[in-house]
Amino acid sequence: MAGLQPYYIYGLHAVSFAIRNNHRRIQKVLFTKEAASQKLDLPKNIKVEPIEKAQLQKLTGHDAVHQGIAALVHPLDPWSLEDLTRISSPNQLVMILDQVTDPHNVGAILRTCAVFGVTAMILTDRHAPGESGPLAKTACGALELVPMIRITNLAQALTQLKDMGFWTVGLAESGEQPLSQINWKGKMAVIMGAEGDGMRTLTKKHCDFLARLETSKTFSTLNVSNAAAIALHEAFKGQQ
Repeated sequence: MAGLQPYYIYGLHAVSFAIRNNHRRIQKVLFTKEAASQKLDLPKNIKVEPIEKAQLQKLTGHDAVHQGIAALVHPLDPWSLEDLTRISSPNQLVMILDQVTDPHNVGAILRTCAVFGVTAMILTDRHAPGESGPLAKTACGALELVPMIRITNLAQALTQLKDMGFWTVGLAESGEQPLSQINWKGKMAVIMGAEGDGMRTLTKKHCDFLARLETSKTFSTLNVSNAAAIALHEAFKGQQ
């Protein structure tokens, strides 16, 4: 799995949520002179260093919108599927990504997961991004709120989830029923396929339901993060 070494997260929201996360190990926080006035409640044990804007841009990447602040952090310890058994709520919602590779898309979906109370996000070890600055920035703090579960074999993981009482709903243009007709009560898993290719054939075979978005016939394609937002909103409403 990528991202085992310490790395820089950046941006005010990403860094402030990381600071408030008791499970996040932070080596140091960097501030530019322009950002030094930001009101962050920094614990006394966190090392703080000033940094020039050009140097910070070099650390975070040329196109990074760092807002003058970054933190060198260790990756979070991932959950396992077994951790889901500790959740006692009768209604649960997990998001599963089948080889979604763009860290910006994964970050955007994480942010949506936090908004709609998703218990965890499940990703494959391969063909999925590790923790990174771009992912954390796009997630806007949600990386600290939604646990990620890394699995090696998605088909086996889906079987294990079913044994734990989860129903699996795959999102596909060829879905047999619209999302609005799914009964979302109980333990539910929403599966999103890769950008462009969608879910793999074996993944589809392990879905209890294949559902589709209700869209215009003239143009029905959405970015995976936008489609995930619609699906999770539908699931959230159905679980209330």
